[in-house]
Amino acid sequence: MPELPEVEALSGFLEERLTGRSVWRVLPVAVNVLKTYDPPVQALEGRAFTGVRRWGKFLDLAADGGPEGGLHLVVHLARAGWLRWQDALPAAPPRPGKGPLALRLELADASGGAASGEGFDLTEAGTQKRLAVHVVGDPRQVPGIARLGPDPLAPEFDREALAALLGGRRQQIKGLLRDQSVVSGIGNAYSDEILHAARMSPFKLAADLSEEEVDTLYAALRDTLADAVERARGVSASELKAGKRLGLRVHGRAGEACPVCGDTVRSVSFRDAALEYCPTCQTGGRPLADRRMSRLLK
Repeated sequence: MPELPEVEALSGFLEERLTGRSVWRVLPVAVNVLKTYDPPVQALEGRAFTGVRRWGKFLDLAADGGPEGGLHLVVHLARAGWLRWQDALPAAPPRPGKGPLALRLELADASGGAASGEGFDLTEAGTQKRLAVHVVGDPRQVPGIARLGPDPLAPEFDREALAALLGGRRQQIKGLLRDQSVVSGIGNAYSDEILHAARMSPFKLAADLSEEEVDTLYAALRDTLADAVERARGVSASELKAGKRLGLRVHGRAGEACPVCGDTVRSVSFRDAALEYCPTCQTGGRPLADRRMSRLLK
C-alpha cells in the first residue's frame, strides 16, 4: 500500500507534470472507483490543474474554477492501487472489465484544443477493489480527509504533540500508528519500520510508554519518514514501489537477517495483513505468537 513517503513523492512527480496543463478527457473504466457523482468526473475536462498536494495517503489534484468554482480530483490508492504516468496513452479507448485499469485521464496539448496523448492511468490489482476517486469542491468534503489526524512531518508535530496523542490510550502502539484519525499517512509498512528503529514491541500499550520511550518513538517516527521521503524524492512513479521495498529493514522481510543485530526477522499474521519485527531488537529475544492464535507469548 502506498503510504506517506510514496504519496508525497507522487505528489511532487505530478506537480511538475500537471500544473498549468488542461484536462482533455477523463474516462472512468471501473465505475465502482467513483465515490462522488455530483459534479461528475467529466466536469474536470477543460480545466487546468493548479497544483497537487498530499493529505495523509490521499492525493489532491486541484483544478481551476469554472461556473461552479474550482474542483479537486482526490484519489486514495488503497492497498493495491497505483498511478501510472503515460507519455503516450493508447489511441484506442479502454474496455471496461479488461485488466486492472480503473480510470484514465488525458491531458490537452499546449493550445488546449486537442489531445496531447499524455496523462495517467489509475490501476488496481487483486480482487479487493478499494481504490477511491472523488471530485469535490473542497478536499475536506472527502470523509477520509475530514477524519485525518495530524501530519507527522508537519512542523507543528513536535514531541509534545505525539505525547498528547499517546497519553492514556490503552491501545497497542502498532495499531495506534496506523490509525489515520490519530496520525495520518502511516500504514502497515512504515509502522513496522518505525517500531524497529525505536526498538519497541508492536504490542506495547501506548499508555505504558515512559517519557524516554516517547522521546525514542518520536525520533524514530520523524527520522524514518523523513529518510523515506528523501529516498523517494525525484523518483519516477514507475520506480517508487521498488524503491520503497529496497529501503525497508524489516517489513516484508520475514525469514531474512535483521540488518541491525542479525537475528531472523519474524512475522505475525492477521486476517488480511502481517507485521514484521526483530525479536532481539524489539521484544527482548521473545517471539510474538501469531495473532491468529489470539495470544502473545510473554
